[in-house]
Amino acid sequence: MAVTSAYIHIPFCRQICFYCDFNKFLIDRQPVDQYLNALEEEIRQANIRKPLDSIYIGGGTPTALNEAQVKKMLDIVDRLVPLAEGAEYTVEVNPGEITMEKLTAMKNRGVNRLSIGVQSFETRLLEAIGRGHGRDDAVEAVKLAERAGFDNYSIDLMFGLPGQTMADFQASLDMAVSLNVPHISAYSLKIEEKTMFHNWYKQGRLTPFPEDTEADMYELLLDYGSRNGLYPYEISNLAAAGYESFHNCVYWKNEEYYGFGAGAHGYVDGTRYANIAPLTHYIKAVEQGNTVVKEEMNVSSAEKMEEEMFLGLRMYAGVDKSRFKERYGMEYKEVFASAVPDLLENGLIEDDGEKVKLTPRGRLLGNEVFEKFLLEKDDAS
Repeated sequence: MAVTSAYIHIPFCRQICFYCDFNKFLIDRQPVDQYLNALEEEIRQANIRKPLDSIYIGGGTPTALNEAQVKKMLDIVDRLVPLAEGAEYTVEVNPGEITMEKLTAMKNRGVNRLSIGVQSFETRLLEAIGRGHGRDDAVEAVKLAERAGFDNYSIDLMFGLPGQTMADFQASLDMAVSLNVPHISAYSLKIEEKTMFHNWYKQGRLTPFPEDTEADMYELLLDYGSRNGLYPYEISNLAAAGYESFHNCVYWKNEEYYGFGAGAHGYVDGTRYANIAPLTHYIKAVEQGNTVVKEEMNVSSAEKMEEEMFLGLRMYAGVDKSRFKERYGMEYKEVFASAVPDLLENGLIEDDGEKVKLTPRGRLLGNEVFEKFLLEKDDAS
């Protein structure tokens, strides 16, 4: 399987959000330029020859870098990562950190898509989750991106936030629609370990959001999308026609990709890997000529088939049955004979002859469905 994409991790933030469990560091007094030098060397050693179809620079927050550092980051990609004609090139940006100079530099270096970390258009909720921007900053970020010439961009929205009401979420959706946003990535809050929210949850200071209300918010999201030309091509992602994220689809189609940077994950030559996460350890490994890979896992055929199903089922188009058979030499119904009949009978998945996909009810119970596609050892043999 040819590698078609790359993810590059910039692990710096100007403020740490209470819910975030990604590998990140407050940027103050961090060796940012030294990190970029190490990142450059890691990418150089990968010796990418075949032009890629997508690249995604995420974090952390790439726009936490100053203008000179943003240009240095873009220059590294320009010199070392060949891109195919028409490739998708995305950079994550944060409201309150975007400047026209940064956006112009991105535009001039071929960046053609932005992912804007809005999360909510309600200042009260943004403060409650530790974001460093307010409602006006979020609106201005979208408008500034458009003034810089970006028509392909996504905003992140969260639901199930502490103190959030249906009216709050509806107001954020109203704002997104009024701004003609072409893509929304919407996520429910998950209380992850190693976050402030997890600490507060253990202390009894944070109560998990009611699941029924969370489901109602998700239904509201889908309704807004259908009435405003944004269709759900994946469980958490809605887009106008032609604005789907190619890079995200790489993950859901279980395809391979490079992962560069501290704490980045990749999947190359049938092996999933995770890089060293601590910043100084990552830099030191590069400078000493050692590998930055901390963990590797060779993915077995059984595991690939599992991933093909529970990743592919996230997409509304579902899993292509002929593609599954071509990849693994078996029909999906043969491999998952113990799970499929019950899922079909209970109306959680549907099979139209060409693809298998989640039903509307199955999407609401997605995690329960995905678990059914975990093979027992005897099944996998």
